[in-house]
Amino acid sequence: MGLKSIMKIFMPKDKVFYTLFEEVADNVSKMGKTLKEVVKEPDFDKRASIIAKVEDLEHMNDELTHRIFTELGRNFITPFDREDIHYLASALDDICDYTFATAKKINFYKINPNDPGIQKMADLIEQGCNQISTAVKELRNMSNMRNITDALVKVNSIENQADDIFDLSIDRLFETEPDAKEVIKKREIYQVMEVVTDKCEDAANVIESIIIKYA
Repeated sequence: MGLKSIMKIFMPKDKVFYTLFEEVADNVSKMGKTLKEVVKEPDFDKRASIIAKVEDLEHMNDELTHRIFTELGRNFITPFDREDIHYLASALDDICDYTFATAKKINFYKINPNDPGIQKMADLIEQGCNQISTAVKELRNMSNMRNITDALVKVNSIENQADDIFDLSIDRLFETEPDAKEVIKKREIYQVMEVVTDKCEDAANVIESIIIKYA
C-alpha cells in the first residue's frame, strides 16, 4: 500500500465534524428564534403547534449530536482535540435541551407568556443562540478570529444581562403576584430560561478553549 493510500485512511473524511457542527449551529439558532415565537403567541393552541416545532428541532439536534459522537469513535484524526469535540457537542446539545424545556413548561403550566421578564429572557436567548451559531461556523477556517471573539464577548454580556433580568423578574414576581401557584410556575420558567443563557456561555467557553489552542 502506497503512502498516499495510507494517509487517506487516517485523514478525516470531508471534514465531517465541521459540517455536523455547522448543522447543529443552524439548529441552535432556529431553536432560539422559534422559542421567541412561542412567547409572542397568546393563543394556547397556536402556541402548542409552535412548541411542536421546537420539539422537532430538539430531536433533530439529538440525532446530530449522536452522529458527532459516532464519528468521534470512527475517526482516528480529528480537526481538534477529541475532548473538545465532545465538550462542544454536549454544550450545544444542552442549549437545545433547555430551550425545549422552556417551551414545554410554558404550556404545561398554562401560564400567559406575555410577561416582561419572559419576553426579555426570550430575546436574550435568541441573541445568545445566534452568537453561538456565528462562532461555531467560524471554526472551520478560523480566518476571522475577530468574528469569533466578538461573538463570545457578546454571549458573556448576554449571560450577565440574563442574570440581572432574572433577579429583577423574581423580585417583581414576589412583589406583585398574589397567587402562590403562579409565583412557583413563573419562577421555574425564569430559572430554566436563565439556564439556557448559562449553557450558551458554557459553549462559548469551549469555543474559546479551542481557538486558544489552534488559532
